[in-house]
Parts: sequence; C-alpha cells; structure tokens
Amino acid sequence: MRLPLLFLHIAGGMVGLLSGAVAMVYRKGSRGHRLAGDVFVVSMLIMGLSASILALMKHQPSNFFGGLVTFYMVTTAWLTGRRRQEETGLVDWGALVFVLVLGGSLLTLAVLVANGQAANEPGVPVGMYFFLATITLLAAAGDIRVLSRGGISGSSRLARHLWRMCFGWFIATGSFFLGKQELFPAALRKQYLLLPLAILPLVMLIYWLVRVRMTKSKVGAQLAFKGAGA
Repeated sequence: MRLPLLFLHIAGGMVGLLSGAVAMVYRKGSRGHRLAGDVFVVSMLIMGLSASILALMKHQPSNFFGGLVTFYMVTTAWLTGRRRQEETGLVDWGALVFVLVLGGSLLTLAVLVANGQAANEPGVPVGMYFFLATITLLAAAGDIRVLSRGGISGSSRLARHLWRMCFGWFIATGSFFLGKQELFPAALRKQYLLLPLAILPLVMLIYWLVRVRMTKSKVGAQLAFKGAGA
C-alpha cells in the first residue's frame, strides 16, 4: 500500500503548494480565490491523511502528528470561512475533542523525547515537537473561545480562517523546502533560498493578520479581506 499512498502524498503536497500560492495572489473573496482555496483544502487533506498513514507504517511519530495537525487546521479553517453567521455545532465540539487529544499527545511526546524516554527521529529537532504542541494547544484554546461565545464573526472570523490556512500551508512548505533539501540542487541550498520559501506562509500570515486586525468593524473587515489584491 505504500506506493499508492506515497503517490497521493506527493501529488497532494505539490498541488497544495501551488494552490496555496494562487489563493494568496487572487483578490480575497473573488471567485478565483475561492476556487484555489477549495483545491488547496482537498489537496492538503489528502496530503495530511496519507502522511499520517505512511508515518504509522514507518514508525515516524513526528510525521504522524504533523499530518493530523495539517488535517485539523485546514478543516477548521475551511469551516470558518464557509460560515457567514455566528453559530456552532457538533462538528465544532468534535474538533475540540480531537485537537485536545492531539495537543496533549504531542506535548507528552515532546517531554518524553526531551527526557530521553522516547527516541528522537533523525533530522527532527526536539524543539519542533514543542512547537507543534504549542500551536495545537493554542488552536484548542481558540476553539474553546469560539464555543463559549456561540460562534464568531467579522475580523475574528477572518483572522481564524487566515492563520489556520496559512499554518497548514506552512507545514507543507516547511516539509518540502526544508525537510527534503536533498531534492534541490546544491546551488540553491548554498544560496539559502529554500528557507525564505519555507517560511513564506508565516510572512503572509503576519501580513494578513495585521491587516485584518486593524479593521475593527465587521463590515470593514470583510471589505478589507475582499478588496485586497496581490
């Protein structure tokens, strides 16, 4: 089963990288942006799930959890973007339970690896486990906030959509440009061109969060999001 899963993983990752970039270029809220976003979501879900299954076969816990984090981030970001009213449902409660278990498992693994009680995977810094655990638990805190308020709207909704989509994109870019550096010519590695490509989603994330947060009203936030060009 590894070969078909590997093909799905690679295909999903490549399409996700390209569609994520296209979604950022298109005017936000436009038809092209929505279409690219839908392609991004589907491809990233395929990439994340196949990565987790392959990681189980290869006994790679970091990749297993990374795939699940990607799946969760992209799914909740898509749901947030689709909703136009303040509302919550069973899916939101299910997502909260899922991310709490995921975050707790990641934090436990991080502590075990740091203490030498669990083997550290080659090429994976110990800090990466804590980084993923922290981001996942922050996302869980955001879910609790949304559920306690009965939903979100305006700039808060857009910020939630943006940071989760961009972080899912970052997992893909980081895994490809930094995790697979051996696939690139030595000249690119020596020029340090791969690192900027890997962190590009984080740069875009900061830009859009600042822009959305500067708009306080619901109507103004929507206009800022839809009217922003490349």
